[in-house]
Amino acid sequence: MSRIDYSVWDHIEVSDDEDDTHPNIDTPSLYRWRHQARVDRMEEFQKKTQDLTKGLTESRRKLTETQKKVQEMSLSDEDKADVSKLKTEEKKLKKEERDWERKLEDHRREEKKMPWNVDTLSTEGFSKSIVNLKPEAEEESEEDKEKKHKSFVEKYEKEIKHFGMLRRWDDSLKYLSDNSHLVCEETANYLVIMCIDLEVDEKHALMEQVAHQTIVMQFILELAKSLKVDPRGCFRQFFAKIKTTDQQYQDAFNDELSSFKDRVRTRAKIRIEKAMKEYEEEERQKRLGPGGLDPNDVYKSLPQEMQKCFDEKDIQLLQDVISKMDPTEAKMHMKRCIESGLWVPNSKPDEEDEKEEDSTSEEVKAEPEEEAKNE
Repeated sequence: MSRIDYSVWDHIEVSDDEDDTHPNIDTPSLYRWRHQARVDRMEEFQKKTQDLTKGLTESRRKLTETQKKVQEMSLSDEDKADVSKLKTEEKKLKKEERDWERKLEDHRREEKKMPWNVDTLSTEGFSKSIVNLKPEAEEESEEDKEKKHKSFVEKYEKEIKHFGMLRRWDDSLKYLSDNSHLVCEETANYLVIMCIDLEVDEKHALMEQVAHQTIVMQFILELAKSLKVDPRGCFRQFFAKIKTTDQQYQDAFNDELSSFKDRVRTRAKIRIEKAMKEYEEEERQKRLGPGGLDPNDVYKSLPQEMQKCFDEKDIQLLQDVISKMDPTEAKMHMKRCIESGLWVPNSKPDEEDEKEEDSTSEEVKAEPEEEAKNE
């Protein structure tokens, strides 16, 4: 049986380790050891490539989710503090993404410097993932984005709404083919607002339909971003892919749609609660008395006996209740009633009220006089 000529390896990879060896050393065994060492290094290199690629993919996933939240909250008039917090998180994730990209690029440069050997020549090469690295683009200011969005909506609002109401894949494809200018961020942003408005108006079925079209547009934009092409040039690829039997892609679409509808319901609920609070505050401001107190709050703080007096509008009963209370406490309650407008002192009643008040005062004066005579 012939022996393998390991000396041919010297023509492929030469290093300082492979200088002439001592004649007593088993050269074939030495080459086998070196071969195993190269295999181990290749496996370690491949594992590092996979780890870096996985890290970059996860970083981009988190960044995409955060950007969507920022977009939705900015468009739905959310608390500026919450939006600012999310934007800070977005900047942090962008930095992490750049760090992963740099590490992966450095790793690939190391790969190019690695010498060829029998293992790399006899196989297809390293198993590596191709990751599209987006160039650093100057970001638009919030003011510029708002102006651009407003101008676009004023011009194409009718067309955007029509697209939002479509149901069939073929109808959407044909409409975008005839109106390719709609394939942009502005359309997606308007559809998000439209969904929240519909949910606030309790038009739930219609919201779900527009939500479907919103995710269609967002998937097209994500595809364009990954391919680094204009969205108008790749929307047909999205429809071709979603209409095939690619179950994994369809599941991803449905999962994102379900998640988006949940976020819309949450945003709508927050908006309704915010509107109710604003309305209640406006009504409270209207109720405030001359001293700046809310009559409802003051009424609730009164003792039950005093509340009954105001319920029955019985002045005499109120006088009786006050006369039995601690003077300091009675004074405090009446002061609050005046400041809230619940009690208006020195008011000018009708003539009948004046007569009743005069007769009441006369009776009050007569009682002590009769008591004095009896004494």
